[in-house]
Amino acid sequence: MKTNDERLNRILERLDAMVYIKPDTIPGIDLYMDQVTTFMDEHLKETKRYADDKVLTKTMINNYAKNNLLPAPNKKKYSKEHILLLIFIYYFKNLLSFNDIEELFRPITDKHFGNPDSIPLEEIYKEIFSLEANEMEHLKEDVKDKFQKASLSFEDYDLEDEDREYLQLFAWICQLSFDVYLKKQMIEQIIDDLRTDEPNKKKK
Repeated sequence: MKTNDERLNRILERLDAMVYIKPDTIPGIDLYMDQVTTFMDEHLKETKRYADDKVLTKTMINNYAKNNLLPAPNKKKYSKEHILLLIFIYYFKNLLSFNDIEELFRPITDKHFGNPDSIPLEEIYKEIFSLEANEMEHLKEDVKDKFQKASLSFEDYDLEDEDREYLQLFAWICQLSFDVYLKKQMIEQIIDDLRTDEPNKKKK
């Protein structure tokens, strides 16, 4: 059985292995759906929980289009802008509902998707991920800080070492979970505010 220290080291190693998809690695030509799913699976494989998980499937892409998260392809082909949006969707889909993602994406797709007179979607993507790159070091420090605090818990109780270690692990997981819970609440509040700001905005 792994120790808590070993679990922490594995998490930090996994965070170090995670890299975002750089725009210049995305093909400059339009792709068919099979090519899109292959590209996404190859470039986001380090983020999968299990080796046989699929990053993206045809059904997922069709659902995103049906729920107004993704503009329709052009003659069954997907552009570089489609792939950039799919990357954003990939990170949001386990955190937010389709309705929330649609609300969040609407100004992006309306003003910047396929619009030569606005900031290109690729530039928006680059700007956002340049901010995220700096966040990784802060995240790792926060994870380690929470781990250290959890490691000091339950020290005043008469417990078997194995039991104490598990309760400390549970305390660490709870700290990480509470952090995610609060941030999710904040994101949902912002999106609800967006809906309130434009209550009569029609869906595509």
